[in-house]
Amino acid sequence: MIKTPANTPSPWTLPIAGMTCASCASRVEKALKALPGVRSAQVNLATETASVEGAPELILAALQASVKKAGYSLREKIWQLQVGGMTCASCVGRVEKALMKVPGVLEAEVNLATETATLRALASVELDQLLGAILKAGYTAQRLDTNSEPEQSAAALPWSHSAWPVGLAALLSAPLVIPMLGDFFGQHWMLNGWWQLLLAAPVQLILGARFYKAGWAALRAGSGNMDLLVALGTSAAFGLSVYELLIRGPMSMNLYFESAAVVITLVLLGKWMEARAKRQTTEAIRALKKLRPETARVRRDGVESELPLAALRLGDEVVVRPGERIPVDGEILSGESPVDESLITGESLPVDKHPGDAVVGGAVNGEGLLILRTTALGAESTLSRIVRLVESAQAKKAPIQRQVDRVSAIFVPVVLGIALLTLLSWGLSTGDWEHAILNAVAVLVIACPCALGLATPTAIMVGTGVAARQGILVKDAEALELAAEVSLVAFDKTGTLTVGRPKLAHLQSIAGLDEQAALALAAALQSGSEHPLAQAVRERALELKLTVPEAAQLRAVPGRGVSAQVNGQAYLLGSSRYLKDLGADLSALQAAADLAQAQGHSISWLAEAPAAEGAAPRLLAALAFGDAIKPTAAPAIQALHALEVRSLLVSGDNNAAAQAVGHQLGLDEVRAEVLPADKARIVAELKKELSSQGKHRRVAMVGDGINDAPALAAADVGFAMATGTDVAMAAAGVTLMRGDVRLVAQAIDLSRKTVAKIRQNLFWAFAYNVVGIPLAALGFLNPMLAGAAMALSSVSVVSNALLLKRWKAKA
Repeated sequence: MIKTPANTPSPWTLPIAGMTCASCASRVEKALKALPGVRSAQVNLATETASVEGAPELILAALQASVKKAGYSLREKIWQLQVGGMTCASCVGRVEKALMKVPGVLEAEVNLATETATLRALASVELDQLLGAILKAGYTAQRLDTNSEPEQSAAALPWSHSAWPVGLAALLSAPLVIPMLGDFFGQHWMLNGWWQLLLAAPVQLILGARFYKAGWAALRAGSGNMDLLVALGTSAAFGLSVYELLIRGPMSMNLYFESAAVVITLVLLGKWMEARAKRQTTEAIRALKKLRPETARVRRDGVESELPLAALRLGDEVVVRPGERIPVDGEILSGESPVDESLITGESLPVDKHPGDAVVGGAVNGEGLLILRTTALGAESTLSRIVRLVESAQAKKAPIQRQVDRVSAIFVPVVLGIALLTLLSWGLSTGDWEHAILNAVAVLVIACPCALGLATPTAIMVGTGVAARQGILVKDAEALELAAEVSLVAFDKTGTLTVGRPKLAHLQSIAGLDEQAALALAAALQSGSEHPLAQAVRERALELKLTVPEAAQLRAVPGRGVSAQVNGQAYLLGSSRYLKDLGADLSALQAAADLAQAQGHSISWLAEAPAAEGAAPRLLAALAFGDAIKPTAAPAIQALHALEVRSLLVSGDNNAAAQAVGHQLGLDEVRAEVLPADKARIVAELKKELSSQGKHRRVAMVGDGINDAPALAAADVGFAMATGTDVAMAAAGVTLMRGDVRLVAQAIDLSRKTVAKIRQNLFWAFAYNVVGIPLAALGFLNPMLAGAAMALSSVSVVSNALLLKRWKAKA
C-alpha cells in the first residue's frame, strides 16, 4: 500500500465537510493561511470547497491536519477499480504509483490476484482522473461494479486468459520441437529454416504481441515487468535465429526459433493456468452472491405479486414458500419452519424459526410457509454486508506483503543487469556470442516476479473465503495475519461464554419486607434499562403479574447500578462494590449471597437511599441471577489450549460468580468486578506484558456488547459475536456470525494455516529466483527449460494457496 507522498502539486481544491455558516468558512480559511507554505486560501461556503495555493513542497497531509485542527474535515470517497493488463508484482507497484500521482488521492492499494485497486481520495477526485492515470501507466481500468456477478463465461474472458491462444501456439511450436526428439534415437531431423521462421513468426509476433505491448508500456513509464523480460528474451532468441538464417542459410545448425516459440507457448500456458486457478480463489464471493435471489413474492393490500428486489420497501410483507431461498432480511410475522443458514453463518444444522424471530436473506426455508416483515434491503442486508467484508479483506494487503513490494520494485532492473552481465561475461570469456545470448535469454525468461506478487493475495483470498463459509468474517488482511500470532484470548462473560439471557433465580429480602414488593421496586428501577439483568427482573415481575410502580429521576451509574425515586423515596440497585462504596451494610444477606455466588450466580443488591446526607443506604434485598453457560464454551477453551493459547475471563461480575464460571470452563485466569472502562486498560496491560516476553505474541478480545467495544478495539485482534451489538462488530477485526465461541479457536487455527501458506509461497517464490537465475547465468538452463520453470512457479504458488480449501474445523 502506498500512502500520501512527500510532495504533491499545488493549487488544491479541497472539499470541506462540516461548515454551516460564514464564520465556519472564515475559520477554515484562517487555519489554512496559517499553514507554512500557503500563499493564498479561499473558502466557498456555497460549494463547500477551499482553493489553496502554495509552495511545491506543500503536502496534502498538512492541509488535512490544518482543516481538522480548525474543527472540520475533508470529504473523502472510496473508489474500487478493475485493472486490466497487470502480470506481476512490478505492475502492482507501477499502478499504485500512478494513482498516487493524482492530486487528492490519499491512499492506493492494488491487488494482483483480484486485479483490483482500492483507493481513498478526496471527494473532488473524478473517476476520469483515476482511469487516465492508469491508462497512462500502460494498463486499462474501469469502475468496479460490486453488485455484478464475478463469474465470467469462457467466451467473455480476455483472450490472454483463454485456452485458444495456448492451443494455437502449441500447434505451431510442435513441428519445431518434434525434430529435436530424434536426437534421443540417434536420428538427426531438421526442419528447413524458412519453415521454422514461418511457424515461429506468428507465435513471436502475433500471439506474443501482448508481451511487447505490456513491456513497452512499462518502459514508457520508466520501469519494467515480467512482460518486458519475456519480450527481450524471446526477441533475442528469435532475432539471433533470423540473423543466422540470413547469413548461413536455411540448413544452419544455429537456429533457435524453437526456443523463442516454446518459451512464449509455455508462458501463455502458465498465465492461462494461473488465471484459472486465481478464479477458484474468488469462489467464496461467487457463492455468496449467488445466494441473493432476483425476486421476492410480496403481499400488498392482500394481493401477492412477484417483484424484483429493487422494488421492495422496508416493512413489506414477503411470502416464502417451503424450499425457497429467503430473499430479504426480515422478522417472521407468521409461520414456523426450520431454516438452513449454513452458507451464511456456517451453522451445519437448520435452525427452527418462530414468529418474532429474525431471518437472514439468502437462507433456505424448510417445510413451512413463512410470512416476513422486511427489516433490511440492498446494501444494508446481512448478506450484502458479509460480501463487502469478504471483498474488503481479499482486496487489502497483509503487512508481510509490504516487504515483498519493496523487493518487487527493484526486481526487474536487477534481472536486466544480471542478464547484461551474463551476456558480457560469456561473450568476452569464450568468444561464443551466440551461446552468451542464449544464457542471457535464459536469465531473462526464468526471472519471474509473478510468483512474488501472487504469493500473499491468493492465500488471503482463499483463507478469508474458507473462513466466511465457516461463519468467520475477517475485516482485513492485517487482522488475519495478527490472529495467527494470538497467544492469549480474553473473554467477556455475559452473552459470550454464557447464553446472555439471565434469569432471576432467587430473591431474598430483609425480614419484614415482602419479597414481591421488593421485586416490584427492583422492576421499577430497571424500567429504563436494556441491560440483560434488567430484562430478567422485568420478565419475572411480568410472570408474577405484579403491579410495577412508576420510577422517576432514573440515573445509571456505568458498571455499578442504577438509582431512582419511587413514590417519593430514593432507591438504589446495583453491585456489591456500588453499595459498599456508599457505606451500605450487606452482612444481613451476605451468607445467602455467598452461597448463590458459589453456584455461579450474579448478585445485585436493592437498598433504600438515605434521607440524610452522609448516612448509609439501608439494605432491602439481594437478587441472584443465573445465566446458563453455552454448551460450546468448554470445548472452545479446550480447543484454545490445544493451540497453546491461554484463556482469560474479564467480567464485571462479582469475584465468586466469575471464579465459579472460570473453574467450570477451565479458564487459565479470571479477573472479576472489572468496570467497562477498565476492560480496555486490562487488555492494554496484557499486550504490554506479552510484548515484553518476545515478538509475535498477541492478545485477542472476545465480546458482544457495547461495553466491550473499547476492549475489542484495544486488543491486537477483536472477535465480536454477530449475535451482539453493531458497535462491537464495528470495533472488532473478526466477526463470528453465530454465537459459537468455538469459532475463536477455528479462526486462530485457520489464520495460522493461511499465514503458513503465505510464508511457504514467499519462500518458494524467492528460492525459485535465487536458485534459478544463477543456474541460468551459469549456463545450466536453456531458454525452454527456463520458460517451463517460470510458468510453473506462478501456477505452483496459486495451487499451494488453493490447498487451504481443504481446511476443516476440528471437532
